Amino acid sequence: MRRIIIAITGASGVIYGVRALQLLRDVSDIETHAIISPSALKTAADEVDMSADEIRGLADKLHNYRDIGAAVSSGSFRTAGMLVAPCSIKTLSGIANSYNDELIVRAADVCLKERRRVVLLLRETPLHAGHIALMDQATRNGAIIMPPVPAFYNRPQTIDDIVNQTVGRALDLFDIHLPIVKRWKEDQDI
Repeated sequence: MRRIIIAITGASGVIYGVRALQLLRDVSDIETHAIISPSALKTAADEVDMSADEIRGLADKLHNYRDIGAAVSSGSFRTAGMLVAPCSIKTLSGIANSYNDELIVRAADVCLKERRRVVLLLRETPLHAGHIALMDQATRNGAIIMPPVPAFYNRPQTIDDIVNQTVGRALDLFDIHLPIVKRWKEDQDI
């Protein structure tokens, strides 16, 4: 059983973390460990038609945002890594600067020190120089910055198509390959 940490922060785009948890429920060899910030639940109230309890219930294991002693805060707790979807600038700043005052940043810091994947679906736009500097530092620490910019080669018809493709491509980075992802020219003969 592989474990993956899914963190949801208060940036717009809570659907990305929610969809990751929904999609991973159907993957039999993946155990999800979720960390959901209080701000994420406030944002979710405006963005998704799910209650806080429904969102919390998507994970195999839910960890308290303030519990920096949770299992996922230790390098001895083996995971495939961590997806932060969406990633707020506050969370990016904490990860870039190893400011471990809550569990999302602490778990990301642990994954980075253990050389595990940390993928940040950074949602802020437009960006100023400070944001870019934080992305640079997080990348130097080992994180992968993946703004949820939609692909259009797959000819999305709905917002769900865009969300599914983005989340599927983010999960690809953990070697979790889902059939919902439309691959570039995959069906074309060469």
